[in-house]
Formats: sequence, C-alpha cells, structure tokens
Amino acid sequence: MNDGIAPVAVVVRRRVHPGAEADYEAWLRRLTDGVAALFPGYLGTEFHRPSATGEPYRSVFRFDTLAHLEAFERSEYRAAMLAEAAPLFAADAAWERMTGLEVWFDPPAGTRVAQPSPHRMALVLTGVVFTLVLILNLALSPVISGWPLALRLLLTVAIQVGLMTYVIMPRLTPLIARFIYPTSRSA
Repeated sequence: MNDGIAPVAVVVRRRVHPGAEADYEAWLRRLTDGVAALFPGYLGTEFHRPSATGEPYRSVFRFDTLAHLEAFERSEYRAAMLAEAAPLFAADAAWERMTGLEVWFDPPAGTRVAQPSPHRMALVLTGVVFTLVLILNLALSPVISGWPLALRLLLTVAIQVGLMTYVIMPRLTPLIARFIYPTSRSA
C-alpha cells in the first residue's frame, strides 16, 4: 500500500479507432506537455505503441507521490483533455495503479504481462538492500559510531532509499528485466 510519499505509476491501456493513431499520439504529446507544465511531482511518461492492429496503446504515467497523481486524476485539465480525445477512443481505458515495489521494475519492451514476479523482485531487492546496507554501514561507521541508534539507522535508511530510487534501480532494472519478468511474452 502506498502511503502517499513514495513513487507511484499508472499504466493506461487504451484502444484507438483505426486511422486515428497519429491524432492520438499527437494528443498524448499535448497531454504530457501540459502535465509536465502544470502538475508538481510529475516524473514522466513512457509510451508503447500497439504490437498489432487493434491492440491497445500502453502509457505509464509516473508521479513522485500518490497525492500528486490524485491531484492530476481529479483535475479539470485531465477531464478536458479526455473529453477532447474521446472521438479517438475505441473503448474505455484500463487503468492500473502500481504503488508497491513494482514501480522500481520496468518490464522489457513489448511486455504483455502486467505484473513482475514478486518472488524474483523480493530476491533482487534483498540482494540490493543487503549489499547497500553493508557498504553504507562500513562507510559510515567511523563517522556516526557515537550517534544514537535511531539517528544512525535513519541516516542509513535515508541514503539507501535515495540511492535505490534515483541511482541503483533505474540502472539495474533494464539489465535484469528478463529475470523479473520470466514468463512475459514480448511483441
């Protein structure tokens, strides 16, 4: 469960009327340009074109917190943009929020399976967290050895989470995507 202070992503799958693909892609660009300009906490969007005619487009919208995502979802801007593009849509969109550990894992290009293997995610995260905590403890011990336990732990955890979120996982996940999504089929 996301407490509102961790990254969150929404995967949107939407079918578009045949022949409206170029208009839809132009609309997506306008939508995301507006989101970037108007909404704090927006981290970006990934677009994935359909692998075959009639298949849905897949877009992944990322925000730094659940509160920022919900502000976008409730906005007049979003409502107006959806109304503008309604004639392009062949069906209602399927929205899936990802607020857990899966936010750190990007699937391989063309993945059709939505969820990564939780057992493999846990294995990777255990290895990464163990290694990172060990290194941080060895590196920080000489500096913070006299600090109270709670402060030492807070500093270690804050550095670890920052490194995992912004440095390690974004670089590691493309390298291990096939391991995390072992049964997915690519288009």
